[in-house]
Amino acid sequence: MLSCSSDDSENNEQNFEVSSIKTFGGTKNESGNKVIRTNDGGYAVIGYTQSNDGDIENKIDESFDYWLLKFDLNNQLQLSKTYGGNSNDRASDIIQTSDNGFALIGFSFSNDGNVTSNAGIQDFWLIKLDTSGDISWEKSFGFSGLDRGISIIETNDNGYLLIGELDVTASGGEGNSKYFTSKGHAGGDYWAIKLDSYGNKQWSKFYGGTFTDTPNDVVQTIDNNYIIVGSSDSVDVDITNNKGSYDFWVIKISETGSLIWEKSFGGTEIDKAYGITTTNDGNYLIIGDTRSSDQDVSNNYGAADLWLIKITPNGDLLWDKSLGGSNFDSGSAISKTHDGSFILSGNSRSSNGNLTENEGQNDAWIIKIDLNASIEWQKTIGGTEIDFTNDVTQLNGGTYVAIGETSSSNQDITENKGFSDLLIITINE
Repeated sequence: MLSCSSDDSENNEQNFEVSSIKTFGGTKNESGNKVIRTNDGGYAVIGYTQSNDGDIENKIDESFDYWLLKFDLNNQLQLSKTYGGNSNDRASDIIQTSDNGFALIGFSFSNDGNVTSNAGIQDFWLIKLDTSGDISWEKSFGFSGLDRGISIIETNDNGYLLIGELDVTASGGEGNSKYFTSKGHAGGDYWAIKLDSYGNKQWSKFYGGTFTDTPNDVVQTIDNNYIIVGSSDSVDVDITNNKGSYDFWVIKISETGSLIWEKSFGGTEIDKAYGITTTNDGNYLIIGDTRSSDQDVSNNYGAADLWLIKITPNGDLLWDKSLGGSNFDSGSAISKTHDGSFILSGNSRSSNGNLTENEGQNDAWIIKIDLNASIEWQKTIGGTEIDFTNDVTQLNGGTYVAIGETSSSNQDITENKGFSDLLIITINE
């Protein structure tokens, strides 16, 4: 395993500009969780809203609902819709489907409104939308406990793979298709559900140990299998090499759900993975954060760092890289750019190391790196309260859109409409 060395020149920012910083919301709490480039050159944002005033229309109560916003290529709002019932419903991921509609995943406590069923306290809730944002169909998956949908991809056979956390203890071991066993599992596990194009379940399988195992992202591999990344503090059952406390836990499963391999990455402290992307050389980059400074973690600037690892298709560690300063810094998402580099989102409390400024508490943090994880440019944005980005994507050309949440109303954030607002930042190279 090789470490990517730090380079003081990485703090030299290249030419880019922040073209807009916008907040959306009402008098309560809003957040943006995922942003995708759409086929028409615009973008769509999924998150959740508690408000029924301000920018939120046609919402009758102050329970949390899924919130979809669609923008055109000129950054103008085209569509704003909420989905849910009278309880707590929060979306975490969105994809544009092959029919130019959308699919949304998250969790729901409701069994009314747009939600037609709930098997327990909290279920995975999947919504399939048409191009106008109207519901084509919706499905709930879960048992008697707290089951949380986190990420979705459209698969090569035009179906879907959902991942999230299954409360295995509450389900009594239910959640696996009949040809899988569940012996020894407890607590929360990775849960993968494979659906056909109409939302019918083809198989499901959970993976983990007796403690807390939480998946956050998934990609389909060129051999039609899947790699899932997240975190685990288990030391048994499916986990064979825990490094200490929470690790990046990376698993590869077959197209029918069988576990092919599993790997833990990290040190003796808390390490959590949040995103994965493919690289042009056939490998994978994984982003998260680390509080460790030993074992797989070759460097730590202090407190918590954004941590990147590069692995092979077999799960072998090629290198690791920490980015941050002396305070708490974290990475939330990563994706490839058109020029073969990578764009990262996260948050930072530091103003030293790889960081040049901090407006107060957590700032939104957007970083562009090359294929060796050297910083091409980076920018923190925020005010004196808590601000962070959950995702970032590149649109056509050199435009990037980052989304997240802000509680500030000063410095870089000129307006706050409630307790917390959905934050959208646009950057041009």
